Amino acid sequence: MENLLDKINSPADLKKIPLEKLPQLAEKIRGKIISVVSKNGGHLSSNLGAVELTLALHYVFDSPKDKIVWDVGHQCYTHKLLTGRKEKFETIRKYLGLSGFPKKDESEHDVFDVGHASTSISSALGLVCARDLKGEDFSVIAVIGDGALSGGLSFEGLNNAGAQKKDLIVILNDNSMFISKNVGAMAKYLTDLLTDEKYNKLKAEVWELVGKFKRRDKIRAMVQQVEESVKGFLVPGIIFEKLGFRYFGPIDGHHLPQLIKTLSHLKTLKGPIFLHVLTKKGKGYKYAEEDAPRFHGIGSFDKVTGNSNSEKGRKAFTDVFSEAMVEIGEKDEKVVAITAAMSLGTGLYSFAQKFPQRFFDVGIAEQHGAAFSAGLARQGLKPVFAVYSTFLQRAFDQVIHDIALQNLPVTLAIDRAGIVGEDGPTHHGFLDLSYLRGIPNFVIASPKDGKELKDLLYTAVNWKKSPFALRYPRCPVPDQPEKVGIDQEKSFGKIEVGSWEVLREGNDILILATGSVVIPSVEASFKLTKDYIDATVVNCRFIKPLDETLLFSLLKKHEFVLTVEENSLLGGFGSAILEFIQKNSLNNIHLKMLGIPDKFIQHGKRGLLLKDLGLDPDGIFKAVKELLKTKRGKLKFQISKQNKLK
Repeated sequence: MENLLDKINSPADLKKIPLEKLPQLAEKIRGKIISVVSKNGGHLSSNLGAVELTLALHYVFDSPKDKIVWDVGHQCYTHKLLTGRKEKFETIRKYLGLSGFPKKDESEHDVFDVGHASTSISSALGLVCARDLKGEDFSVIAVIGDGALSGGLSFEGLNNAGAQKKDLIVILNDNSMFISKNVGAMAKYLTDLLTDEKYNKLKAEVWELVGKFKRRDKIRAMVQQVEESVKGFLVPGIIFEKLGFRYFGPIDGHHLPQLIKTLSHLKTLKGPIFLHVLTKKGKGYKYAEEDAPRFHGIGSFDKVTGNSNSEKGRKAFTDVFSEAMVEIGEKDEKVVAITAAMSLGTGLYSFAQKFPQRFFDVGIAEQHGAAFSAGLARQGLKPVFAVYSTFLQRAFDQVIHDIALQNLPVTLAIDRAGIVGEDGPTHHGFLDLSYLRGIPNFVIASPKDGKELKDLLYTAVNWKKSPFALRYPRCPVPDQPEKVGIDQEKSFGKIEVGSWEVLREGNDILILATGSVVIPSVEASFKLTKDYIDATVVNCRFIKPLDETLLFSLLKKHEFVLTVEENSLLGGFGSAILEFIQKNSLNNIHLKMLGIPDKFIQHGKRGLLLKDLGLDPDGIFKAVKELLKTKRGKLKFQISKQNKLK
């Protein structure tokens, strides 16, 4: 069988392929995606479900002139293969390779850098209005999934787009099952009829003719009511009609001839158009079809067996959180859990299975999740809202207005804080310390290891005085350096809010580290002793409030201070220490802050990115040496070394 994919280097090449051969091309594309994702990891289920839809879009429309705006963008792999990135596809999600999401710098066919849900309709409407203001002529198509449609922003976009009456096509890629019963001969017939060029021409002529009658408004209203009644009875699109869109569908999203025919007709219509397409997640790969959630975002796996190649035996912070939530839930019936469509990713799946009545999945709606959590807390429950750091950004106003301003004891369990790895800049969670630290009433904490995560979570759900944010990274729980002697017993224990712990004591430099970089800081301190540098290392597990009593006493003893955090240097933990130094007029302190610089970080393996940022033990070691290279530092270090050699 010839490999049709080899012939395609642009959408123009796709249009040369005969329609009857497109299913063969779809099969080749699926094989390519499965092969590469099995090695690199990535979003598999969603991409396999969108192959035919992507082929049809590029077959009918003319990208990059016509603009295809992907929502989230995790279903863009076929799009990348068709738009000149086939030869680089093996590098997807690798360091310095292709991004797993649309990226403007990669290709003129990528309209936006995206990675969050529910944004496509609003962005697409902006393109449409700019097009019309500039007198340009091209189509704009927003492709949104049924999950992303649950986000409030998508309905804000729909509402405004319907009111604007602009030429815009919105395609709902629906891979849910609740609507499938409507797919049948009558629904298909109705869609064919409503998109047919002759029907629409006749409809326009009848509309114009009716306009000549005296009672034209009443007659037109009756005609429109009849059409809407038929649609409402046969298809589930009446809500979109009420928002100002002409609704078509649902149609089979894997039937290429019907997709192409429908899109070709819709391309000629005016006004806001809504096309409902039904697809199957994981289409064409048995294991992904049977377990689409597991293959939604997956690491490398054996494509023959479907088994994961991930490391065994090492628990991630998310796993520890998951177990702790179940244990705490068993002891306290007031504890409830909330997620925004991420029960698996945040580790709440086990809690949901154990306590279904106390688990709430609010859909892709972080704003609602935060305000909803506030309501639960207001009535005396103990809500834990588990959310990725990068997605919590979308609930910023509700965190301030509905949680902090009311001073309600909501626990934010902030997963994926810091560098997340291959998903890249749309998913790195390196801003949460900065945007939460300025909010009154909040307690903010970050554990160094699994035991501390459990204890801090237990502390948080029993803290009744204010909201409590608990941030932790996407990585395995670290092994403990032998010389630290950290207690790893399983039982829960409350930690005094605002308290730090000194892990190592030294005279030459003070290392203040928080969260994921505490253990690397300890490891760096061991390495420093070989160069006759003794470091005090402190686990600053609370970022707000600071342990001011301990901090003040430590700053009195140390002239050279290094802060280490897996967060932006702007407004983060280091900034809090700098503010403390300034407030207390400690003018003799030489401070260096180590963290994430003021830029977006590319994608790649987490360990490699942390090394680039200097947030591994070697980087922390080098930062200490650089700090001590100052004139005063050199003198102090020479005296200290001489005393040790004596």
